[in-house]
Amino acid sequence: SDVYKRQVSTQSTGSCPNPLMSEWWRGASKIVAIGRNYVAHAHELGNAVPKSPFWFIKPSSSLISSGQATELAPGASATHHEVELGVVIGQRARHVKAESAMEYVSGYCLALDMTDRDEQNAAKKAGKPWTKAKGWDTSCAVSDMVPASAVADPGALTLWLRVNEELRQSGSTGLMIFPVPALLEAVTQYHTLEPGDILLTGTPEGVGACLPGDVISAGIEELGVDLRVDVVPASNELE
Repeated sequence: SDVYKRQVSTQSTGSCPNPLMSEWWRGASKIVAIGRNYVAHAHELGNAVPKSPFWFIKPSSSLISSGQATELAPGASATHHEVELGVVIGQRARHVKAESAMEYVSGYCLALDMTDRDEQNAAKKAGKPWTKAKGWDTSCAVSDMVPASAVADPGALTLWLRVNEELRQSGSTGLMIFPVPALLEAVTQYHTLEPGDILLTGTPEGVGACLPGDVISAGIEELGVDLRVDVVPASNELE
C-alpha cells in the first residue's frame, strides 16, 4: 500500500529495524469504546445497566504497544485498568446490519482502556464529556492482532488482567450485554468505521486503581495473546 511504501521509504538505512513495521494499530483513525457492556461492571461502579449500546471515542494518539509505558493522566495520582476485547475493522463500515457485521472485521486484539476515574466521576456529575478521563496519550495499550479467521467465536473468550501478578479481572466475553455484531450495527449508524479502526467492547468486573511503579499484564486465554505495560507518572512538560 501507499502507507507501507511511505514507511519503508523513511526507514533508517542502519541496522536498527523500523519499529513502525510491527505496530499494526498505526492505521487506526479512532477507537470507539463501548461503555457498561457487562452487568457486573455496571453494578460495581453503581451505574444502571444500559438498554442499548452507548460509547465514547478515544483518539488514535492514545494508542501504545505492549512493552511501552502507560502514563497517568495529567494531574492524576492513580489510573484505573479496564481490560477489553478489541475488534479491528478491515473494510469501510457504514450503516452495517448485525447479520453481516462480521464481514467487516479483520481481527481482534487485547486492549487496556485506562481511565482517570476521579476525572470521569467529576465529568459525569457535571454532565460533561469523558474525553479527558479516557483519551489522554498512552491510555490505550493494545496487543498483537489476531486474524479474524483464527477466532471461531469472539463471544467465547476469557479475558484476564493482573497488577503486579495479582489477578484483578477475569471474565468471559460471553457475558457481554450486547455482542459484537449488535455493537457494530449500533455504532455504524452514527460513525463510519475505517479500515484499522478499533472497537473496544467493554470491560468485565474487577476494575481498580494502579499507581506509578505497578506492572499490568493481561491476556486472552484461548488465543494466547497477552500484553504488559509499566505504569509511570504523567508527563506534564510543555513543549
